[in-house]
Amino acid sequence: MGIEFSPAFWSGLTQIILIDILLAGDNALVIALACRNLEKKHQWPAIMAGTGGAIVLRIIFVLIVDQLMQISFLKLVGGLLLLWIGVKLVQGDESHGDDVKGASSLWGAIRTIIIADAVMSLDNAIAIAAVAKGDTVLIVLGLLISIPLVVFGAQLIMAMVGRFPIIIVFGGGLLGWIAGNTIVSDPAYADHLVAAFAHAKLAFEILGAAITVGLGSLLQYRARRRRREDPVDLAVDSSKKKE
Repeated sequence: MGIEFSPAFWSGLTQIILIDILLAGDNALVIALACRNLEKKHQWPAIMAGTGGAIVLRIIFVLIVDQLMQISFLKLVGGLLLLWIGVKLVQGDESHGDDVKGASSLWGAIRTIIIADAVMSLDNAIAIAAVAKGDTVLIVLGLLISIPLVVFGAQLIMAMVGRFPIIIVFGGGLLGWIAGNTIVSDPAYADHLVAAFAHAKLAFEILGAAITVGLGSLLQYRARRRRREDPVDLAVDSSKKKE
């Protein structure tokens, strides 16, 4: 079946691209935070591999979104997973040594990008599926065109993180906010929860942001305190730097 370049096709493609532009900020932020501790030579492969994997997952989600949204507690699990990712990003990489920046960290960054984007893509998938109306070619084209937007945004944010570390805290809080929104909107209990508590959505979003920033900062503080109190680790770090 060929592509029909009708006005409806171009209209749908434009809408999909606009949706991705509006939502690319979250994805670019996740990519930037996940890659910020990698060596320069590993950042580009991590960005490309993570973005590519995320786009493939998003295409799959769009194609099966109707079935996915009927699975009870799927959003609950995804939201909790996103909370954990947000905490880890705020906590940062407190390890030392050249081995931390090797292949394991590269794959760890890729894994973080793909998992976070998979959780965050549900709402995006719903919007794209509604616009595409089952047109697979339209879905794939729209998402592929959005890749440069996400990659460019990630590189820009990484450059800013070095100068403004507060962006890391903001990013973790944003992930927590999205996690709260994801958890509260699970179809298994969303209607009952909103009926019982009118401001449940806002409360869960604020709580999610507070958990990621608060817990992540606490873990970061405790890790730094342990390093200061352990002279053996400090001596090892110094010897590695001299080598």
